[in-house]
Amino acid sequence: MTHLLEKVLKAYGGVDRWREVETISAYRVFGGGLWDLKQVPGIVDEGEITVQVQREEAVLSPFTAPDRHVTFTGSRVAVETDAGEVVEALDDPVASFTGHGVETPWTHLQLGFFCGHAMWTYLTEPYVFTRPGVEVEEIGPWSERGQTWQRLRVRFPDEIVTMSREQVVHVDGDGLVRRRDYQVDVMGGSPAAHYLSGHREVGGIVVPTSRRIFVRGEDGHALPEPLLVSIELTDVTVA
Repeated sequence: MTHLLEKVLKAYGGVDRWREVETISAYRVFGGGLWDLKQVPGIVDEGEITVQVQREEAVLSPFTAPDRHVTFTGSRVAVETDAGEVVEALDDPVASFTGHGVETPWTHLQLGFFCGHAMWTYLTEPYVFTRPGVEVEEIGPWSERGQTWQRLRVRFPDEIVTMSREQVVHVDGDGLVRRRDYQVDVMGGSPAAHYLSGHREVGGIVVPTSRRIFVRGEDGHALPEPLLVSIELTDVTVA
């Protein structure tokens, strides 16, 4: 484990506390232009999100109807009624994105998969960096907007479903992640710059409550427009 990763984990509550956490839940509000671009507007605008911290699973509700939710479990995504009836499901959802580009429309199940694997990765950071097979290395500083952040390159194993196998996180002087860079594999490898703020201590761990995601330019800086995704979390609970 690198010195910088140790600092980050300590800032977020420490590994021992994260090992005790089973779920993180919140009320979410999603915005940005991605949903119209993918022709799935209005479906995930707001509602509940719950992720399992010790295994790859996320549930968003409502989803496509007031009495339905979508469950992501890594290798499967399913739309279910709140009574437990499976409405539709997709095994190996990653394979369904073969040939997709930035403007390729999504089905409801593909939307559920995208939101599920993204939110699971976001909400389990930085604890997810300690999972078996994850490789982390320090790669030096990055400066923007008058700030200098230290950086970690993170390589994920195939067993973890996430936006891209290799990602870079930017860490401020307090050990908080302020930006993460990745390629969105399910959008043809589109480069993203993802900014985090509103870090709050809840139940002994730290959870960022505000996120903004932009296209990343060739020079590594975020393009000011368009705003692809915004995420706001309230009523965060840790159990």
